[in-house]
Amino acid sequence: MTSTSNYVRTRTSDGSSDDRSENLNQIVVNSNDKEKMRETYFTEQIEIPDTEDRSFSFRKLWMFTGPGFLMSIAFLDPGNIESDMQAGTIARYKLLWVLVWSTILGLLMQRLSARLGTVTGLHLAELCYKRYPAIPRLLIWIMIEIAIIGSDMQEVIGTSIAIYMLSSRKILIWQGVLITIFDTFTFLFLDKYGLRRLELFFSFLIAVMAATFGYEYFVVKPESLDVAKGIVVPWCKDCSTDDIKQAVGIVGAIIMPHNLYLHSALVKSRRIDRSNKAVVKEANKYVFIESAVALGISLLINIAVTAVFAHGLHGKTNEVFLDECKPNAPPSILPEIIKHFPNNTEQIETDLYKAGLFLGCSFGLSALYIWAIGIFAAGQSSTMTGTVSGQFCMEGFLNIYWVKWKRVLLTRTIAIAPTLFLSFSADLDKITSVNDSLNALMSLMLPFALLPVLTFTSSERVMGSFKNGFINKLIATILSFAVISINLYFVYNFAFVEKNIPVNIYTSILILIFVIYYIIFILYLLGCFLVVIGVEFITRIPKIGRYFVESEEQEHTVCRSTKTSLVDSINNPNYRTGQEERFNQIIED
Repeated sequence: MTSTSNYVRTRTSDGSSDDRSENLNQIVVNSNDKEKMRETYFTEQIEIPDTEDRSFSFRKLWMFTGPGFLMSIAFLDPGNIESDMQAGTIARYKLLWVLVWSTILGLLMQRLSARLGTVTGLHLAELCYKRYPAIPRLLIWIMIEIAIIGSDMQEVIGTSIAIYMLSSRKILIWQGVLITIFDTFTFLFLDKYGLRRLELFFSFLIAVMAATFGYEYFVVKPESLDVAKGIVVPWCKDCSTDDIKQAVGIVGAIIMPHNLYLHSALVKSRRIDRSNKAVVKEANKYVFIESAVALGISLLINIAVTAVFAHGLHGKTNEVFLDECKPNAPPSILPEIIKHFPNNTEQIETDLYKAGLFLGCSFGLSALYIWAIGIFAAGQSSTMTGTVSGQFCMEGFLNIYWVKWKRVLLTRTIAIAPTLFLSFSADLDKITSVNDSLNALMSLMLPFALLPVLTFTSSERVMGSFKNGFINKLIATILSFAVISINLYFVYNFAFVEKNIPVNIYTSILILIFVIYYIIFILYLLGCFLVVIGVEFITRIPKIGRYFVESEEQEHTVCRSTKTSLVDSINNPNYRTGQEERFNQIIED
């Protein structure tokens, strides 16, 4: 509750003292100071001019370009690249359509997230802080932090493997992990040069990925007709159990929980008049177009990676590959090839490092180094955006304000510490195989991003007239629960069918306790969503119903552009009336 002391007395027109008015101004000033403290990566904003002409403008689209490309990097992280490789190796081109539709599904989910930030001026973590009780929001924060750590581990491992390949194995994996700490300082350095330069740097890294993975595509020369057929035909003829599991893994790898939090925050970097419905509607349009273009580019890169390994490794055993490779293998990598491809009749299992060895053996060392450069760009870009996600989540959920370098260093340390331990305690094959475990971990956390997004974007008190309509609500709900179900199936299959978790009396008890609390918490979030869409009887359930009641605060009516302070907004009569009502409530409380 805001302090009511130390305010200056003024006089109203009738000569009486008006303590409340001046105290309101004091609240506004203090809020403005706090707003400056909470600037994470928005020391600069892009001013979007309000013009009467609402027709499509490439100039205006360019002004909105940036956040979508940063968001799309999560679709290109080393975990996704490895999932693409495995899909091509296991199922050839048969799962390309799954990749396409997973990306489209991801776009629809990201659209909801972006609209949330554009309409309210608050990102998803901030809304969770304001609209969920303390314990649920802290639990959501913990779950999302776990997802961020899992994703960051994939990215750090990918970057370290890239450094290992580029250094001709002179820089060990654990040393590469330590080197990735310096991307923190790179990020802080770039941030000083302005938002647009920072966005340009990330766009450059995406261009590097497009050039390197595109080079591999044109060198390997997959069958274009088969690639097109795999993209267009939504069927998996004669698919094995492994093919189906890989399809489920593609969906799990594409949609990242923390990316929904990230995108809702990134769109706040565009300064618009949120009190003008036409302006907000136009902003939503351009944000969606920019996101669609960015994810379209990421999809082409993912398709290229899948096609390369579908053509080169599908159906091959280790023995066949060795027979083909040995006569032409560069001497510098031949010992590594023999070490990591045992001479047996088992199907090849790919990872980021083996992929580089395959390319180096089949197409020369240049192909290996170009592959490593692409993985390095993927790892570096995604670790930085993961760090940004961590900042937004920590500040939003906990409402804390730190000096920027301290916040960045903390979140990087949280992610790097377990990765460093893993790199010391396991060999390269085990390190690279941890990808499936991390994907399963992130799949478990997905409901804690999707359900809050669905809840807030369906709420009239949060979104006003921009809330999800019936059709949007129905489609988004069905798709969200389909994705959650697919991801939970992936986790069940990974943990129990493939027996990656040792089962004994102690682990069984722990798993049972976790599952019970996990289901209860998801049911709570689901109840909050149902209340928002009109299932009011939940709020009348004895003893627990009050915890499902939606906050009455109207989020969409307050102008919250990041650089627009409350002092600038107080001249707006509607805004001042709303603030006075809140202040009156504070006094009454």
